[in-house]
Amino acid sequence: MNPVTESRSRIQAVVFDVGETLVDETRAWSYEAKRAGVTPLTLFAALGALIEQGNDHREVWALLGVEPPTRPLPLEPGDFYPDALPCLRDVAAAGLRVGIAGNQPEAAEEMLRSLDAPLSLVASSSRWGVEKPSPAFFEQVCAEMAVEPAGVAYVGDRVDNDVLPAKAAGMFAVLVRRGPWGYLGARRPEAATADLRLDDLTSLVPRILAAR
Repeated sequence: MNPVTESRSRIQAVVFDVGETLVDETRAWSYEAKRAGVTPLTLFAALGALIEQGNDHREVWALLGVEPPTRPLPLEPGDFYPDALPCLRDVAAAGLRVGIAGNQPEAAEEMLRSLDAPLSLVASSSRWGVEKPSPAFFEQVCAEMAVEPAGVAYVGDRVDNDVLPAKAAGMFAVLVRRGPWGYLGARRPEAATADLRLDDLTSLVPRILAAR
């Protein structure tokens, strides 16, 4: 039995990361470049170098010699990738529960709850007091969804923060190769541990339900 066929018998819920999974963060990072007094290209290059080296991206502010942002730019409807909302709706239409949980400020939850999609869970690391890749984050996902780990597919763009800890928790891990973490992380050997690898969200539901 192939992994997708086997997964169909147990997956009950699909939970999504936010940044560079559902949301294109270009606007937010461009705003922070302006605040830092550098061009977006400079900030993006520094950010990419840190990611490639396996360092915490938050070190970029020290690298540029500026204070880190105290209040992240709020999410706006136009920040979502074109395939994000259709995918959330398709997951629900397939009879699976839908959740969004990522390393986000608590303020992001209000906007996420306002999405025109049937969501069973909207959660942020800030409200929970624990962030990925901590195992406690993924335990909380399962607790709030009331689904065993094997029944959850976690979808994210990062190998280190999403795929590896989700797999360690016993979940079905989906890697989306977009955004700097997605493209750079997909080149690493650990990316092969993902149960499913996609370039966007348009084929997520068909791939999971291929054996139905």
